[in-house]
Amino acid sequence: MTDSMEDFDSPSREPAQLHTMDMYEGDGDDEEEDAESGDFMKAMRSQIGKEVAGTAWKAGKDQARKVFDLYANIDILRPYFDVEPKVVVRRLIFSLVPKRPSGRPQKLPTELYGPLMVVFTLIAFLLMEMKSSMHVVREGTLMGTAIGLCFGYWFLASGLFYTVAYICNTHITPLQVLSLTGYSQFANCIVIFLGTALHNLDSHFFFYMMWAILGGLSALKMVSVFVSRTSGKTQKLIISGIVAFVHLVFLLYLHFAYHQIVKVVNPN
Repeated sequence: MTDSMEDFDSPSREPAQLHTMDMYEGDGDDEEEDAESGDFMKAMRSQIGKEVAGTAWKAGKDQARKVFDLYANIDILRPYFDVEPKVVVRRLIFSLVPKRPSGRPQKLPTELYGPLMVVFTLIAFLLMEMKSSMHVVREGTLMGTAIGLCFGYWFLASGLFYTVAYICNTHITPLQVLSLTGYSQFANCIVIFLGTALHNLDSHFFFYMMWAILGGLSALKMVSVFVSRTSGKTQKLIISGIVAFVHLVFLLYLHFAYHQIVKVVNPN
């Protein structure tokens, strides 16, 4: 009887054990899936970290390369601005001393420090001339006009002179033309400064005298340089007339048109 009861109960016990084993197997599968999911997330985080690090490294490398290229460009320009102050002073003085034709090309500097400082000085004198009036001026407008006027003439006149020199077969480089044109503005600085300090509003005689003397000497200096580097007589006349005309007319423009700008800005 007992054996029969045990035989009767054993089949009912086996499904329960199988169900329990299935539950354990299911939990194992979930744990494996969780482990696989965790490994996948770790791999994704690692990949994202590597990509971010690579992007940051590339950006830093590009930035460092830009800085290096900037300093490399500065090193390229350094020879054109490496000049002693006493050399600049001597060149400023000799920009007003024309030389007689000797049949040999005159030497020209290839630096831009002196011409750049001359242009900045001319801008300062033009602003000083405006501020010497009894009216309130708008600094930004007048300063922008002065900067655009001076730098615009320096670059445009240099381009014009080099174009004419190229047509006339004059042996001169663009950098030499740029330096020569910049140094020629030293006479304009003196004329503008003296015109601001000593100019009589009722007469322009003093200005015309300074324009003829200083402006003429500076123009003759430029003409002598271009003539010494030009071979044909007709070419010499052409380039001499154009250089002298542009230089002297610009000085007239600085005196009269700039006063007109002050009157327009200050109508009182």
